[in-house]
Amino acid sequence: MAKRRVHDGRSLLGGLYRRWRLEEAKARFSEMVRQARSGEPQVVTVHGQEAVVVVSADQFARLQGAGQPQSLHTFLSTSPLAQLEFDSPAEHAPVRDVQL
Repeated sequence: MAKRRVHDGRSLLGGLYRRWRLEEAKARFSEMVRQARSGEPQVVTVHGQEAVVVVSADQFARLQGAGQPQSLHTFLSTSPLAQLEFDSPAEHAPVRDVQL
């Protein structure tokens, strides 16, 4: 089966991916897995609509890691801007009295 674009409005993924009908994916599962492991996401359709995407474990781990929240401290300390030094003197403004 050749790669093709889906232009019928049902495509959620866009792009150029290998698409497999469910029956074909079941019959040629080893081939589909081999292609997914080589870095090409494989789209499985059910009744002509995209149902699942098969990706390599490495790709999946990268996708999972991208969504993991990190603490603000970790984010700021690993930032490329973490080593910047600011030379602006502290400004002291007068404090006004407030009645509560």
